Amino acid sequence: MHGEPALPPDYKHFPYVNPDVKKGGRITYGVVGTFDNLNPFILKSMRTTARGMWDPEFGNLVYESLMQRSRDEAFSMYGLLAETVEWDDERSFIQFNLNPKAKWADGQPVTPDDVIFSFELLRDKGRSPFSRRLDVVEKTEKIGKHGVRFTFNDKADRESPLLLALSPVLPKHAIDVEGFDRTSLAFPLGSGPYRVKDVRPGEKIVYERNPDYWGKDIPSKIGFDNYDQISVEYFLQENTLFEAFKKGSVDIFQEGNPTKWARGYDFPAVTSGAILKEEFMPKVPSGMLGFVFNTRRPMFADARLRHGLSLVFDFEWVNRNLFENAYRRTESFWQNSELSSLGVPADESERALLGPALARIEPEILDGTYRWPQTDASGRDRTVLKQAVMLMKEAGYSIKDGVMSDANGKPLAFEIMTQNADQEKLALAYQRFLSALGIRAAVRTVDDSQYQSRTLTFDYDVIVRAYASSLSPGLEQAVRWRSDYRDREGSEAFAGANDPDVDRMVDAILSARSAEDFRSAVRAHDRLLLSNHYVLPLYHLGRQWVARYDYIARPDAVPLYGYQLPVWWDARAQK
Repeated sequence: MHGEPALPPDYKHFPYVNPDVKKGGRITYGVVGTFDNLNPFILKSMRTTARGMWDPEFGNLVYESLMQRSRDEAFSMYGLLAETVEWDDERSFIQFNLNPKAKWADGQPVTPDDVIFSFELLRDKGRSPFSRRLDVVEKTEKIGKHGVRFTFNDKADRESPLLLALSPVLPKHAIDVEGFDRTSLAFPLGSGPYRVKDVRPGEKIVYERNPDYWGKDIPSKIGFDNYDQISVEYFLQENTLFEAFKKGSVDIFQEGNPTKWARGYDFPAVTSGAILKEEFMPKVPSGMLGFVFNTRRPMFADARLRHGLSLVFDFEWVNRNLFENAYRRTESFWQNSELSSLGVPADESERALLGPALARIEPEILDGTYRWPQTDASGRDRTVLKQAVMLMKEAGYSIKDGVMSDANGKPLAFEIMTQNADQEKLALAYQRFLSALGIRAAVRTVDDSQYQSRTLTFDYDVIVRAYASSLSPGLEQAVRWRSDYRDREGSEAFAGANDPDVDRMVDAILSARSAEDFRSAVRAHDRLLLSNHYVLPLYHLGRQWVARYDYIARPDAVPLYGYQLPVWWDARAQK
């Protein structure tokens, strides 16, 4: 995207793998949820998730993309199904030349026809973002025996070639086109390192390594896919999953609760050393976890009201009473990185990009001095609540007979939808803070299937959501914030933003030609998102916590993005 790849053309493997690991053994992952479909690329699979098919965390076990991202670089990708790539300086086209060795699990070769078929099928029957990938393409054509060229139209941007490179490729000869968008538990055929061995709907998926996997010796796959068998077990609640981990039914547990991390690991397997606790410090932005206001709801249309509601949340009380002061308040979508606007005044480049939007950005956010006010941790800090009431008054609300109401006397009331006990705990605290101003917030915790269904159709008032941030933000910003995704079911437009200025900043990110222009565009976008108060920011750790049984081993090197499960292995198989 910007600059040059870190690795030379003759690189042997990524720097964060163990190239000498002996493959074998097994691992069992645990997840909260369920599944009733093995196709990860259609809308119906959004409600329930078959993990591992196409999975940024466990690895793309069955399906593969044309190229693979290095998790030690923000802007570089390396060959996978595509052995070489050709493009011009203007990026008016991208040509992927397939590796002649690439083949499907049934032995048939991966062909340019498969690539073209995949993009067209996902355009017609896939879910977002796969259904949108060809929007930027004017022409797709087969070049020679192994080449596929995509010629871009005027909707394309600098990131478009990378997004095509990361798109899945499906086998034309093994896909039922007519039934592709219907729920199916049929075992899929892919080109990836694993095949589905067993499925128990809603309970378990077992993958077995394909001994004839075509790509096991290419540089971007050396040190990956180290288990003979991978199982993914499903649990209805996180507590049940944790108990299974304690008993040894699950091999790894990824912890997100600081209180539990500090106090909940005093069981025998930890004290004996059979379970190891590890902390990782990724060098990536904090991301944004927060309460998301659905601006499709008329009550949340005014940013001043959203700002006032955000001020009511007493972070200091929550951090002290619920989390032993383990967290830091999040104040930027890209905190802890040079892409963040926090503490940095807008330079001339940013100001030029923002143009007329400058008048809409809060002065403190524009000059970099913005901070969330610190409360006295009482849950009812009068100074901060006074600011909140003033903002709500500007938005047309006032307290009448102890109830916050609009000009017509209608009480301000909404529902916070949560999906687990940790979110519910936060929502109940927020409910208490809101009640001090006569605002009624109902808290409703729903099961995973209902949560997925309602978020898919934006059927909620407020939810708790995490927005992952990377050092290479791009199309995901459009999916989350651009107006044309607002009413697209299955997208990540959870806040329902509908702002031409936000649209312009997203487009500026996608069209940036230099690292400096890119940074300015992301910072300007950050300032607009913060000023619009779509999200009530919560907190971040800046670290990752993982507990694992001692027979699951990992490389010493940890990449830029933190630990990578697909490069870990079973130490018992090394003997």
